[in-house]
Amino acid sequence: MPRRWPSLSYEQWEETCDTVHAHTQVLGKLAVQLAPPEPQLQHAALRLSARGWETLPLPTPDGSGSLVVALDLRTHEAVAEHSDGRVGRVALTPDRPVGEVTRELLQAVRDLGGEVAIDPTPQEVPWSVPLDEDQEHSRYDADRVREYFKAATQAALVLAAFRAPYRGRSTPVNAWWGSFDLAVNLFSGEPADPPSDDFIMRNAMDSQEVAVGWWPGDARYARSAFYAYAHPAPEGFAQATLSPPAARWNGALGEYLLDVEDIQDQADPHSLALQFAQSAFRHACLVCDWDPALNASTEGSPPPVR
Repeated sequence: MPRRWPSLSYEQWEETCDTVHAHTQVLGKLAVQLAPPEPQLQHAALRLSARGWETLPLPTPDGSGSLVVALDLRTHEAVAEHSDGRVGRVALTPDRPVGEVTRELLQAVRDLGGEVAIDPTPQEVPWSVPLDEDQEHSRYDADRVREYFKAATQAALVLAAFRAPYRGRSTPVNAWWGSFDLAVNLFSGEPADPPSDDFIMRNAMDSQEVAVGWWPGDARYARSAFYAYAHPAPEGFAQATLSPPAARWNGALGEYLLDVEDIQDQADPHSLALQFAQSAFRHACLVCDWDPALNASTEGSPPPVR
């Protein structure tokens, strides 16, 4: 692992961050439209690959095969790839509006796999202009994007290491295009009442879970950070002292946080971030009364491979 992780502040790349976030929403909405529905809306999640954000293989509308749609943060392109080898590419440039990229990418998908339409309304963001009409978000600073991708990759490796030995049901490392974060969700196997009856909550949060994730900062909280929360969270959940010492409860967000800036200069930031994830999960299992064997499995007992 590198000695120093990339520094990332939302205030330093706000315009580019919002542009990239908007581009990921197009990918997510294609997944919603084309992928077979899964519990906890897993079919809508994207992945962070070695090139950027991308969908899993999606069935083409015309039945000709599958499509993967990606936001390539190395070559700075939106890409649609058919399983037969055909590829459509849309350049991401410093001053190209989201609306223009969206329209070209959707046309590339149609050219490769048949007619498809998405709901262009952006979700979980402070703006409301439809994605295919958005002329406001156009800033794309390739250097900032590269720093973000380095930071996101390091965070994804932590989350993957955390969930790998877990012997209950869990998600892969999901890239969520609504909240623009990376997260893993570990489930106890018990149902839970959703916090509200809106579509996302009643489908995504109908099971007892602990979520651990990372996001690059936003208008509410400008620093990149790892986070952890439990659903449902019983009384006393916010009272723990977690490891490493920089971890703390944030009442406004309702979750435990570990700012990346507090560990990025340490000798092994990966281990410290993993320590945070395991510490948060250990506490959640205790106060939420989960089977102790589930927590033990995240710490390698029994080992995942024997």
